[in-house]
Amino acid sequence: MASVLTAEVPAAQPAAPLGAIILARHGEPALSRKVKLSAAEYRKFWASYEVLGLLPGQTPPTTLMNFVEKCGTLVASTRLRSIESAQALAKGRAFTQEAVLIEAPLPPPNWPAWIRLSPRLWGFLARFWWWFFNHHEGQETRLQAEARADQAATMLIDIARQGEDVVVLAHGFFNFMIGRALRRRGWRLVVSEGYKYWSTRRFELPR
Repeated sequence: MASVLTAEVPAAQPAAPLGAIILARHGEPALSRKVKLSAAEYRKFWASYEVLGLLPGQTPPTTLMNFVEKCGTLVASTRLRSIESAQALAKGRAFTQEAVLIEAPLPPPNWPAWIRLSPRLWGFLARFWWWFFNHHEGQETRLQAEARADQAATMLIDIARQGEDVVVLAHGFFNFMIGRALRRRGWRLVVSEGYKYWSTRRFELPR
């Protein structure tokens, strides 16, 4: 009887490990929040906040500096406060700038001028009205921002697939939205410092 020859099946190669995605908030901008503002004044305040750079004299925290030193890719949003934050951490290394990472808009409710609140409180109220009541004043809507966050998550996952960590210098609330998009894809938040300036949130995909 003739023998039957069988071809050897190569052993499956283990999948390359994915890098982590570290979402970091930029440093403190050069704009005082120790004021009381009307809704109209807050619109001007936010417009200034969007174009200003960092308050001088800041030192990034050691944890974030270590993440950047070990990462394969450093990326910032195209806002000046994010670019200057990345520059403070990069120590001359190259980093990319991506408009998809900019902060979601913050138009305040159209309340009477006699209502004067701190920028922090206006920011909370503006975000609440934008998130739950679709108050956007012709700017980006929540649905549009969620689609952009999903696009940003795809971009970051593609970078992490190269096997090295990626650090993102972006914005507090939009980082939260990217984190939601990552969690929907199975990524887990393994380290969180909240959303203060220079804070980090590290995501990993479990094996």
